[in-house]
Amino acid sequence: MNPNPVPETGARAGRMHFYEFVGFIAACMALNALAIDVMLPALPDMNRDFVLSDPNQSQAVIALYLGGMGLSQLFYGPLSDRFGRRPVLIGGLALFSLAGLLSAMTQSFSMLLAARFIQGLGAGAPRVVAVSLARDTYSGTQMGRVMSLVMMVFMAVPILAPSIGQLILLVAPWRWAFGALVVGGGLMLAWTLYRLEETLPTHRRRSISPASVFEGFRIALTTRTTLGYMLAMGLVLGAHMGFIISAQRIFMDVFNAGQRFSLLFALVALAMSVAAFTNSKLVMRFGMRRLAIIGLCTLIVLNLVHLALVWHHPESLPIFLLMQAGSMFMFGFLGANLNTLAMEKVGHVAGTASSLIGFFTTVSGAVLGFIVGQCFDGSVVPLTSAYVLLGTGALFIVMMTERNGPVAMA
Repeated sequence: MNPNPVPETGARAGRMHFYEFVGFIAACMALNALAIDVMLPALPDMNRDFVLSDPNQSQAVIALYLGGMGLSQLFYGPLSDRFGRRPVLIGGLALFSLAGLLSAMTQSFSMLLAARFIQGLGAGAPRVVAVSLARDTYSGTQMGRVMSLVMMVFMAVPILAPSIGQLILLVAPWRWAFGALVVGGGLMLAWTLYRLEETLPTHRRRSISPASVFEGFRIALTTRTTLGYMLAMGLVLGAHMGFIISAQRIFMDVFNAGQRFSLLFALVALAMSVAAFTNSKLVMRFGMRRLAIIGLCTLIVLNLVHLALVWHHPESLPIFLLMQAGSMFMFGFLGANLNTLAMEKVGHVAGTASSLIGFFTTVSGAVLGFIVGQCFDGSVVPLTSAYVLLGTGALFIVMMTERNGPVAMA
């Protein structure tokens, strides 16, 4: 591949060459994954230090972060469409880092939850701006390929983050996990300041008036593919977040994993990175729509088989790892394709559309994932059932979205 391809949209990545641009977008998105997954090994210590009555309570540290991130995306998109991508990203990263510092210093669980919500508010900026930067610079299957490469790098974070959290716990209290987020936010802020140039030309900027913002939302919501793939992605992300939120308890309580938790989680998460790489090779040949439908069908069948195995035999760790890795592999396909398809027709309002899509998918993923986590009953049945139900709902929505168009389109 040409290391400096000509963007299909006519925009440019500034002083960054192609691979640095992909790495930058991936790092923006990976910062959010780090803020979630680095916490997982620390949840039992939080339960102990704050004397929480229910072990599931500490899951709110993740859910409220996701809630803040989802809510803030409604605002970052219009702001980035008006003032440009760069200043909005700088402000969000600064808020993310400051809230991480507050999280590390707080002495009460309620204040920790408030700080995490604020950190989520800051985290919405890199989430929205990352997708907008990609859409400013590329379109169509080329954007699909870029996002697949981004997802390949991004997916490495869930593999490494729990191990980073576990290493921190070996040498320091759980509060230092938030220190890692402060460092990560600071590094991204420096990268943005010194390397990122604005990708949204002045003549393409939109008014920030309520009428203009609502018009952007209206365009996104009345664009059939945007609405359909946004709804589908929200359901798929709900199942995925159900695993993330309940992973620590599943590995610890069901399989007595102990300190092996980080390694086992990494093995499962590795499947997402492999899938993202595979998708980057297949998307140019088969198209995003076809791969999305194949991925959803496979996700449903895989978890139906998993449920049948659980009902007829006691769950074993090797079987769970195999089945869950398969689900994560399918999510690696679906994440890049569904998000890109949702953005495909709304490039002229990319920031606003990205904010709406990010808001809905993140909030629905947080709410559904938290519900799945709270349903944990000492088995994997709630999680596996969620994959089947939510995956089926997503498949139905995609089929309705594409009922008047060829599935094989790019």
